[in-house]
Amino acid sequence: QVQLVESGGGLVQAGDSLRLSCAASGRTFSSYTMSWFRQAPGKEREFVAAIAMTHGATRYADSVKGRFTVSRDNAQNTVALQMNSLKPGDTALYYCAARPDPILATRQNAYSYWGQGTQVTVSS
Repeated sequence: QVQLVESGGGLVQAGDSLRLSCAASGRTFSSYTMSWFRQAPGKEREFVAAIAMTHGATRYADSVKGRFTVSRDNAQNTVALQMNSLKPGDTALYYCAARPDPILATRQNAYSYWGQGTQVTVSS
């Protein structure tokens, strides 16, 4: 049974940094794509970043390019999202998601597995 558990969310001020982590368990994730999505109140869930666990290729939403960095630790089955220069518009519930191939998909319905989310709130 695949389980994804996010951690690291919190309340910060604009300009601050946060590091989110996603711990995956239940199978070998070396061939998976692990991604981050977020959902703000009243808005659709949107793609943030993805990383292919096999070769480390990454993909980012335009809104976070240059500020967010996704990384992986295959030995620990974890994925991190380093978020710098945070803005109030980054406030959302952040989800970790996984799909069993190295395709860096951006549509949420392309992902089979989801975590429960971790809240990030950025005050101005």
